[in-house]
Amino acid sequence: MNSGFAGWLDLFVKVLEKLPLTLLMLGLSLFFSIILGLVIAVIRIQKKPMLYQLATFYLSFTRCTPLLVQLFLVYFGLPQLLLAFHIDINSWDRLVFLVMAFSFHTAAYLSEVFRSAYLAVGEDQLEAAYSVGMSYSQALTRIVLPQAFVISLPNLGNNIIELLKDTSLAFTIGIIDIMGQVRIILGNNHGMGMFQIYVVISLVYWGTCILIESVIGFMEKLFKKGRVSLSE
Repeated sequence: MNSGFAGWLDLFVKVLEKLPLTLLMLGLSLFFSIILGLVIAVIRIQKKPMLYQLATFYLSFTRCTPLLVQLFLVYFGLPQLLLAFHIDINSWDRLVFLVMAFSFHTAAYLSEVFRSAYLAVGEDQLEAAYSVGMSYSQALTRIVLPQAFVISLPNLGNNIIELLKDTSLAFTIGIIDIMGQVRIILGNNHGMGMFQIYVVISLVYWGTCILIESVIGFMEKLFKKGRVSLSE
């Protein structure tokens, strides 16, 4: 493998070819995990007995088992389970199973981010909304959630970065993302140039994380403009 500038550039080009797929996995998983995380957070805030117990069980299982195990359970186990009910999903695209597993995993952590942000807003905000005739759902969407969103941004950014790094597990079920591309390059070169390849993949992940951090930082500044601190 050429260790000169042309060789490094060629490696970057090959790895970056699969970056759109990695970002697609990140975007889809983040979208569904935010929705599921919000639902779980509301359930745990309201503490309705049956739903609260189910949500607590879900959080415990998700936090205490590795993501790789959860991915294999969804990819290998779910089709076998549904076959018992005469439902065949073996023809589904691998990306569907990956997004399901990643969304299931990340939603558990995001639900706690959203719940803590909600509690940080304070009950007085809800009481003020009730005093002007708002229902709970109106107070939630118009008053509480906008403030909680700003509070949750730093932790949300951390979880997005973790999710990006988790996408490196996609190649374990045959999805060729940027990490899978690295494995192919190594295989084609019989393991030669391992140092260069892993330097390149590190820089690609690092650069993408810096971009995410920049976007989250910009959003924090944007939404905090003119906003009075909760402590005031």
